[in-house]
Amino acid sequence: MSRINSQYRLAARPIGLPKPTDWEYVEEPAAEPGEGELLIQTIYLSLDPAMRGWMNEGKSYIPPVRIGEVMRAGGVGRVVASRHPRFAVGDHVSGALGVQEYCLSDGRGLTKVDPTLAPLPVYLGVLGMPGMTAYFGLLDIGLPQPGQTVVVSGAAGAVGSVVGQIAKLKGCRVIGIAGGERKCRLVVEEFGFDACIDYKSADVRTALREAAPDGVDVYFDNVGGDILDAVLTRLARGARIVICGAISQYNATEPVKGPANYMSLLINRASMTGMVVFDYADRYAEAAAEMSGWLAAGELRSLEDVVDGGVKAFPETLLRLFHGENTGKLVLKVTDE
Repeated sequence: MSRINSQYRLAARPIGLPKPTDWEYVEEPAAEPGEGELLIQTIYLSLDPAMRGWMNEGKSYIPPVRIGEVMRAGGVGRVVASRHPRFAVGDHVSGALGVQEYCLSDGRGLTKVDPTLAPLPVYLGVLGMPGMTAYFGLLDIGLPQPGQTVVVSGAAGAVGSVVGQIAKLKGCRVIGIAGGERKCRLVVEEFGFDACIDYKSADVRTALREAAPDGVDVYFDNVGGDILDAVLTRLARGARIVICGAISQYNATEPVKGPANYMSLLINRASMTGMVVFDYADRYAEAAAEMSGWLAAGELRSLEDVVDGGVKAFPETLLRLFHGENTGKLVLKVTDE
């Protein structure tokens, strides 16, 4: 069977927001699996803010995507050909499939998923990298205690929305920070946060003083920049800040803006710790089991923002993350299930 693999390769290192000339669209015959290999047809691709960092040259927690290489992306798909003992045609898998319709794999890094237990996009959200990030970042680094105040930026996004819900399950008061009235309403009404600050219309520092008069015990930071600085002024003694991301800085053409109010860490005996989800890979099953239970019990809500556009829609769909146009987990549908 002749299969055509459409894919996007990185053509240049972006300066600021990625632009069309930073990508090369390629169509070529899909490879046939050799001994110990399998071919996966991508059904859904995960679009994440971290992808912007993967395009940059320089030292990071993961090597950058090389020029001319298929853009790195997580995905879920169906096995369409296999010469691998652990995977059969028809199996559904998740893993680093890349921005392409077909992925040739040796099986490493792939996980079988069951579409009868949860819709496939959920395996890219709550039961995927964003959910794992929320779970381990909050519980292992944030260490929330019942009755404490947890603040989450990017609260309407894939990670932030799950962080807040888990914090509520742990008995905390949860305050979100998001952009726009619609997102703030979603954060409170759909995800169950106690309050949400609209950073586009309110002064975050003043609003935090009103929403968290006793200070912030845990801050889960997805945005960095001015919002991080504002939260630093409202820390409770012994507060824990989880540095998960800094989407406000990812496309900056000027040097990254660091926190001006960092001395609050000293004054309040607080800590600020970076978090990379891949460090917890050997515990993903633990988190997935507990979160699956919460989903089944209706205690955790999964929201996916699915764009049906195929591989060709990747460049413009990715930009939705940086324009604040998505709610929940942004997913690109590549082909029908």
